[in-house]
Amino acid sequence: MSDSVLTPPVVDLARDRGRSLFARTMGYVAATAALFALGASWGQDLPSAWGFVAFLGAFAALVGMGFARRRSSDLSVVLLAAVGLLLGVGSAPTLAAYASTDPQALWLSAAATALFIAGFGVAGYSTRRDLSGLARVSSWALVGLIGFGIVLVFVTIPGGTLVYSVVGLVVFAAYTLVDFQRLSRSTDVDSAPLMAASIFLDILNVFLFFQQVFSRGD
Repeated sequence: MSDSVLTPPVVDLARDRGRSLFARTMGYVAATAALFALGASWGQDLPSAWGFVAFLGAFAALVGMGFARRRSSDLSVVLLAAVGLLLGVGSAPTLAAYASTDPQALWLSAAATALFIAGFGVAGYSTRRDLSGLARVSSWALVGLIGFGIVLVFVTIPGGTLVYSVVGLVVFAAYTLVDFQRLSRSTDVDSAPLMAASIFLDILNVFLFFQQVFSRGD
């Protein structure tokens, strides 16, 4: 009797916490995207060296979020804001170059990214299949992708940039599935900033890969 009375409230509480986590996480993602846009606007006229410094600062903020998660939720939010702003500053030269030479690629990339994240996000959030194995495979695939990207810096491979971008989209499709499944299965509201950072990085990488796909140059 006691189990039948207590179980429904426990289930409802978990469901409410899950919904609260989803709403908070996506709210943070939207705010981070807005700060990214602000940083990209600010960084257009800065020397290129500042872009590199901004990327280092964003990486440091991401590392800091891992340590701040259990100590201070407010600090995690501040660091997440710094990640968005600094990545925007660091990406400003690239975005400005696309805007001046091929602005259509920006709009196509934005639209494709929205559809891509929506599709794979819904799939990851709703699937009942355990994707933990996919997460491990994706991590190794990302290492291989980074290695291939380094090779492209020194070796000219016909169609190499397109291949790199398409493979990158496949890798981050997997990451998007995994991150949204993780979001669907967690009830830890304090993890929202860290989850938002992960999803935002998925979005940013997908956007940058689509830019290379839609750009006219190789």
